[in-house]
Amino acid sequence: MPSTPIKHDDQGYLEESRRQVRRTVDGLGEYELRHPMTSTGTNLLGVVKHLVGIEAGYLGACLGHPFAQPLPWIDDESGGPNRDMWATAEESSTYIVDLYQQACLHSDTVLAEVGLEAAASVPWWPTSSRTTTAGALLSRVLKDTAMHAGQLQILRELIDGEAGDDRGDAGDDRWWSDYTDRLEQLALRFRR
Repeated sequence: MPSTPIKHDDQGYLEESRRQVRRTVDGLGEYELRHPMTSTGTNLLGVVKHLVGIEAGYLGACLGHPFAQPLPWIDDESGGPNRDMWATAEESSTYIVDLYQQACLHSDTVLAEVGLEAAASVPWWPTSSRTTTAGALLSRVLKDTAMHAGQLQILRELIDGEAGDDRGDAGDDRWWSDYTDRLEQLALRFRR
């Protein structure tokens, strides 16, 4: 049985993770998208903004094909640490999500042009390990995007109960309520 080339697998998995990212921000208002959900300020829109930089950096600039849109939070340090993890008042959710889609399209175009064996250089990595390939960077972006997609799904579930695509496969809202009640009863047996 012929296998699918890893390029197609990785690019397919990356596109699925990107779809999940877009799905988690769909239909929410500016407040829900910006509201810090953890003690470290993690918020939906900030994670998407962070992913713009990952796409534009690894699968654009590192391959000698910089993303055309300016990303001031990358070069301007005046926003302080974590400046890529939150959106300013001037950066609407529509702007950030559209920018993410443009960065993804740019990444796909660059990869199609250069191929997975193309040499790449990552200037923010240690000097001894800066040289790599487009294929290695594709794997890196896939890992980062999949990790952040999972993070975003949990945050979205905390906002309105909307979970992944397969939530309905297990049961309806009543089934999930009974299920979580059973888990809580089990957990209480181990409470100190």
